[in-house]
Amino acid sequence: MQINLRKAMFVLPNLFTVSSIFLGFYAMTLCAGEPTPAQLNRAALAIFFAMFFDAFDGRVARMTKTQSEFGVELDSLADVVSFGAAPSLLVYKWALAPLGFAGLVVSFAFAACGALRLARFNVLAHRGEKGSSRFFVGLPIPLAAGALVSLVIAHYRTYGELTAPADRIPIAIVVGLLSFLMVSTVRYRTFKDVHLSPKSLLTFAFLCIAGLAMGIVTRASFVMVVYMAAYIAMGLAEAVFARRRPTEEVVAALPPGVRAEIEADEALEPDDDDVPGAEKEGDEYI
Repeated sequence: MQINLRKAMFVLPNLFTVSSIFLGFYAMTLCAGEPTPAQLNRAALAIFFAMFFDAFDGRVARMTKTQSEFGVELDSLADVVSFGAAPSLLVYKWALAPLGFAGLVVSFAFAACGALRLARFNVLAHRGEKGSSRFFVGLPIPLAAGALVSLVIAHYRTYGELTAPADRIPIAIVVGLLSFLMVSTVRYRTFKDVHLSPKSLLTFAFLCIAGLAMGIVTRASFVMVVYMAAYIAMGLAEAVFARRRPTEEVVAALPPGVRAEIEADEALEPDDDDVPGAEKEGDEYI
């Protein structure tokens, strides 16, 4: 009985992953044919909820001590479906289909870049090349999908149907930017180094209050758009500042105390040492 219970526990985290796949598949069925704005909104919500299942499968595996290579591979396949193919089809049907072949290419680029990012991660993980767990290398595919679905949800809640042709080009640019960021070497913080402290609690409270105020002043659906945009912008800003870090010659000429401070600053670590081997899209390794 105890052995059977142990086997059943191995199934539990995989059920979370399969639930994420189901929601991605459900989103694609809603986007098939000529979907209405309401159906596209439901598809976006399905992908949004898939993010929750994806976020908790790794945590459940660690809590039950049922981590496995099978779970890692299954999660990567789930991410391609739920956060690669489903958001690509959604944004194509929602905004990019009238652009013709160009819209098809931009939509496909999102799915392709997401798959490339996952493949890069899997190769590096299998080689055992583990980098800092404080950073993602490239924008994680669930967050890229979250940025897209938050746009769809916010637009539907505010305007309903997307009718203005001029709005489609900016959306295509956003999709292209998200695709590029997924395969780039821009580092995004995992916030795994954040510990419970008065400063962290104050920051969290400020973000919650700011989001609440924003939702009251505008609409609640805009809050997620702003949070996603702020996270993406933060990674880009850190990448720009990191390229301006002092060279080795300049650092060597500094006083020992200043030099030690620079070397201890994780944001100034060389990019070459930060390989995404200690991270995971669906949180198996985090």
